[in-house]
Amino acid sequence: MNKELEHSFVEELEKNQNIVHKVCRIYTNNQEAHNDLFQEITIQLWKAYPKFRGDSKFSTWMYRVGLNTAITLYRKRKRSIATEDFSSFQYKIKAEPYDDTEEEQLKLLYKAVHQLNDIEKALVFLYLEDKNYKEISETLGITEVNARVKMNRVKTKLRTILNP
Repeated sequence: MNKELEHSFVEELEKNQNIVHKVCRIYTNNQEAHNDLFQEITIQLWKAYPKFRGDSKFSTWMYRVGLNTAITLYRKRKRSIATEDFSSFQYKIKAEPYDDTEEEQLKLLYKAVHQLNDIEKALVFLYLEDKNYKEISETLGITEVNARVKMNRVKTKLRTILNP
């Protein structure tokens, strides 16, 4: 690959790397897994970059590649033995009073999202990223109507999980 292509890829990746981090946050439970997934998504983006035609925004294309990579790895991982991350058992001690309401709500939301299937996770992720249904449909390769219907079903499912 030529240096110009490499330079433009690195520039775009640096500008939009938060997209990859957000995808990693949805599909991983710890920093090590996050780093591994980030690396894998970056590799897949690099491999696919020469085929990027610019039909959509770079960020939309990046969401698509990132989500597809995460979903593929998530499905492979589901076949392996489930283990608990040791760091999730660490205790926090603070001398001052700490209101962890928002943090706890986020934990509950992420725990609920982890119970969704891979497509549902992608929908929630894009929705929380303030993507409109047109962008969601383009990223996931489904119709806009299908995106709306699926999102309504996911919202209902999340309500059920969060309010049993």
